Amino acid sequence: MAAKAEALTKPWCPFCGMDVGRPTEAAQRKMTEFPVGTCSCGAVYVCDATGHNVGSAMVECLVYACNDEWDLAWELIPEDDYLTGRLENYDDVTHQIVPKRNLDGRAVRGVLYFVRLHKDVAEIAERFRKNKELQQQAAGESMPAPAPVQVEQGDPHGPRRRTSKREVKSLVEKGDVDELVLLCLDDKRTLHFMQRLLYEPDPDKRYRIAWIIGQVCAGVASRKPGPVADFLHRLFEACTDSAAMPWGMVETIGSIIAQRPDIYGAFTRHLLSFMGDTSTQEAVLWGMGEIAASRPDLIRATPFYSTFHFLEHDNPVLRGLMVRLLGRIRAREALFQIMGLQQDNSELSFFDRGTMKTTTVASLAGEAIDRIQEEADHA
Repeated sequence: MAAKAEALTKPWCPFCGMDVGRPTEAAQRKMTEFPVGTCSCGAVYVCDATGHNVGSAMVECLVYACNDEWDLAWELIPEDDYLTGRLENYDDVTHQIVPKRNLDGRAVRGVLYFVRLHKDVAEIAERFRKNKELQQQAAGESMPAPAPVQVEQGDPHGPRRRTSKREVKSLVEKGDVDELVLLCLDDKRTLHFMQRLLYEPDPDKRYRIAWIIGQVCAGVASRKPGPVADFLHRLFEACTDSAAMPWGMVETIGSIIAQRPDIYGAFTRHLLSFMGDTSTQEAVLWGMGEIAASRPDLIRATPFYSTFHFLEHDNPVLRGLMVRLLGRIRAREALFQIMGLQQDNSELSFFDRGTMKTTTVASLAGEAIDRIQEEADHA
């Protein structure tokens, strides 16, 4: 049986985590060197099947994202105007990621290169497209696009730093998020070193580490969302490994999504798959509650109603976290069940905004009811 790390997987968007389709030739484009595709989140991508022409692929992908407006593309600044990501070891024949880089004796070296314009730039590109259509209708085809310009990819920040397990552990203990972000941008092993810290027997410390990792990933994602998306995939794979305990990993997934739901919100739908395991139920409800604080719509897009029975669970922590979650999404459909917990004075503790918070199920029920009724009054 192939090793877990060698399993073939479908390509995904590094910005939203959704599976992406096979790149195809775009009929309306003037450049046709690379097959292209579009993700549902608005990102576009091109395929360099050989892995030797990534520079040209980057240029073409950016121009494609700008609706073939070359002048607009050359004016854009990375990170300020758009984000980039890439998937390596892509096989364009089977449309799969091949970690071994070899499939049935055939070398696999393909790269999928992604670009996602920021909202304001995407709106400008769309206006250019509509104006071009109107001009073409009136005067025929526009002039051919200029030849592509070579893009320099030098590192503007000088030599990259390398870190160590000891340094990362020290920074996590100090809660130095800014320094950890800088280390992640320089040394991709930093996220791996932080993941190892999750193997901590004290659950309070695990939640704190997960919370810090979420903040660090939020900072990294502002410049390099791809490595964080890869990290999320590794966490999900580790959670599904029956031979290992997913200590802190589900909590970390929830923390990362909650910090940057605009980029990784699509991963939310996968959290509920861990509710069948008693060892991860608390982490799932906590993570979904964190996400619901800013994006209740992401929770409502899942079959969250399948968790209502946890309002009657014997464990007060699960009851309380369930109440907190339903209150944050203002679940009117569960109002009467929540009202039945107003006399439940069972205590529980959970991680909230950097510290452990102790409260009662009744107190959380009161807060949830206020939220739900406030929503009803404004409906």
